[in-house]
Amino acid sequence: MRAAAGFTGRANSTLTCGDPGVPVPDALDAVQRFAREHGIKPTAHVVNGSPAEAAVEAAGWRVDLDHPGGAESLVMTGPLEKFAQGVAESRDLPGWWELTAGSEISAAQRHVLGSGGDVCFASLTDEHTVTAAVRGAVVEDVLHVARLAVRPSHRRQGLARGLMGELAGWGLEQGATTCVLQVAEHNEPAIRLYEDLGCTEHHRYRYWIPAVS
Repeated sequence: MRAAAGFTGRANSTLTCGDPGVPVPDALDAVQRFAREHGIKPTAHVVNGSPAEAAVEAAGWRVDLDHPGGAESLVMTGPLEKFAQGVAESRDLPGWWELTAGSEISAAQRHVLGSGGDVCFASLTDEHTVTAAVRGAVVEDVLHVARLAVRPSHRRQGLARGLMGELAGWGLEQGATTCVLQVAEHNEPAIRLYEDLGCTEHHRYRYWIPAVS
């Protein structure tokens, strides 16, 4: 169970992997209690086609079709050596946060994006303006990629591809061999980019909420 003042879906949902140790309806009741205690929307993070998905649906929950990031996301993976080029420098710049998280940064946002051991705040700049940014975090031998963003005025210039190459190089230096990332199913340009970098779909997930709030 995860709560972060509403910042990102994953950080404010309950991951439904494995056996909860109690009947699923009871587990989902606990999810709702946890959500009320933390002032967030009761949400279950469910892998498509998993046993958990059937059980959550049978308990009367529904897919959150109004989720800000879209109803369904792909999890993609790929070998870093295929697209590594250069090595990103981690710079905790105000412009990095503004581009990836907004103009006013909360403590929850700093915790979600800044916590962990090996974290990289990679960015590209143009005359002191951050034009592209991405976050990377290495856990064991996996580079977790998140918050890739390019300023609208600088899109279609290959900045995202270049920045991903530098982040991959950073990940290799930290001992990672594989990357994993999430992307909304409707974000076709991003999916094409990741496919060009050698990433393939591993699975999909959706957010489920109580049918009656």
